[in-house]
Amino acid sequence: MASPTYRKNNLTVLWFLTVIFLSFIIDRNNLCSNHPFDSTTISSHPGSSIIPSSLKKLNFDGCLSSKNIDHAANDFGNIYHQLPSAVLYPKSVSDISSFIKHIFDMGPTPDLTVAARGHAHSLQGQAQANQGVVINMESLHQEMHFQTGEFPYVDVSAGELWINILHESLKHGLTPKSWTDYLHLTVGGTLSNAGVSGQAFRHGPQINNVYQLEVVTGKGELITCSEKQNADLFYGVLGGLGQFGIITRARISLEPASLMVKWIRVLYSEFSTFTMDQEHLISSQDAFDYVEGFVIINRTGLLNNWRSSFNPKDPVQASQFNSDGKTLFCLEIAKYFNPDETDRVNQEIDRLLLELNYIQSTLFLSEVSYVDFLDRVHISELKLREKGLWEIPHPWLNLLIPRSRIHEFAKVVFGEILTDSSTGPILIYPANKSKWSNKTSMVTPDENVMYLVAFLSSAMPSSTGTDGLAHILTQNKRILDFCETARLGVKQYLPHYITREAWRTHFGPKWETFVKRKSTYDPLAILAPGQKIFQKGRAVS
Repeated sequence: MASPTYRKNNLTVLWFLTVIFLSFIIDRNNLCSNHPFDSTTISSHPGSSIIPSSLKKLNFDGCLSSKNIDHAANDFGNIYHQLPSAVLYPKSVSDISSFIKHIFDMGPTPDLTVAARGHAHSLQGQAQANQGVVINMESLHQEMHFQTGEFPYVDVSAGELWINILHESLKHGLTPKSWTDYLHLTVGGTLSNAGVSGQAFRHGPQINNVYQLEVVTGKGELITCSEKQNADLFYGVLGGLGQFGIITRARISLEPASLMVKWIRVLYSEFSTFTMDQEHLISSQDAFDYVEGFVIINRTGLLNNWRSSFNPKDPVQASQFNSDGKTLFCLEIAKYFNPDETDRVNQEIDRLLLELNYIQSTLFLSEVSYVDFLDRVHISELKLREKGLWEIPHPWLNLLIPRSRIHEFAKVVFGEILTDSSTGPILIYPANKSKWSNKTSMVTPDENVMYLVAFLSSAMPSSTGTDGLAHILTQNKRILDFCETARLGVKQYLPHYITREAWRTHFGPKWETFVKRKSTYDPLAILAPGQKIFQKGRAVS
């Protein structure tokens, strides 16, 4: 009998020759076969690890292509680059299901893993699969189906972008309740984490506004789940980092939509006053619809920068305000309304602002459409793309901090570790944990109110200064080391760890449940290898 090494070498040669031959045929004739792969394309890389030939025999009915797959080794973070062996472009859910099932039936070897990829906005290579297979979820085209009435919802593909859901929902006078700050993300990606923005204090994250999911598990099983049907999988997948299944469809809760938004920014010089007002607003039942904030360190001409989008309430006082060299805290709030409610909403906003203790000369206001407000980050994206400053490293750090420790955190981080905020915005705002389900896989601090603090840095390529990748990563580590040393009870949002023990600490009391769900729904650890929680071929325990 031939030795394992001999067989492996022969398979490698066979695979390499097969890919070259198929590439020649496809490039020469520009044709797709009309059996295996139902409009599905597998793009493979001849220099990568072995993809078993049996995968090419799956009943898809489409084409096998040798397209460039380098894009699948990149993401928004632009720090980690792991080249897969192939990219699957599914056109149906059955494509995904049969593909995963085939890999599962092959057993622990060959060492193939699978990562579902949306709009590639992971930060630390979470949607990459080193020498494995990346499934491009955006190619999974499915129509949206709306249900109106007392409890409206929309059924959408997991590869659909939130911005498209917004536009289609508004045609029915409806809108999702909870958002992310950036809408050009896919449903499956945000639901695998949490999906957080300034509406979370009222509606919870996006994972709290889902009625039902369709999921392909690591066994290739297609399962419909909800809080009443297959509930363990439903709650496990929500915030589950892609570990238990690939979300293929979701039923999203909707509410009546407004057309316009009053968008307001004010400044604080005292952190304690700033947080007191933020916490006051999120505890009010009938206040603003959106509450966020950000930290400004050593920024000059701040208010002048706002004038392109906002108008000062008192232009004379605003012109006399000097922000040079100060650490300031901006409260950003918004109120949704319809044009026929303008007078009433203006009066209500005036009343709510009287309850706050901001610097009076720094009140800036804007009135925009509902769509323009929610899609505000995309405007910045377009400007950055024009300057070639979008596809650069983004060493972001997102933390959830208990309310009882936020002042200690702010004193050290904003007062000692950080010297400026010029590498990107620093968001900070509170949320009510009562609006977050404790049944999902998402991990939060053990307090009723927590703060999301997001360091959204951008690193300049080739820079060795304070705006360089090495400096920002070192700064992030200092922040994390302080949190650990001071035992603040902080949890990472969009977490990134490289050891099993670190993941165990992150999940805390939820770890055993997390491992049990992994052994139930993905026992061979096929899915989401980029998270580095489990490794294929090793016991899930």
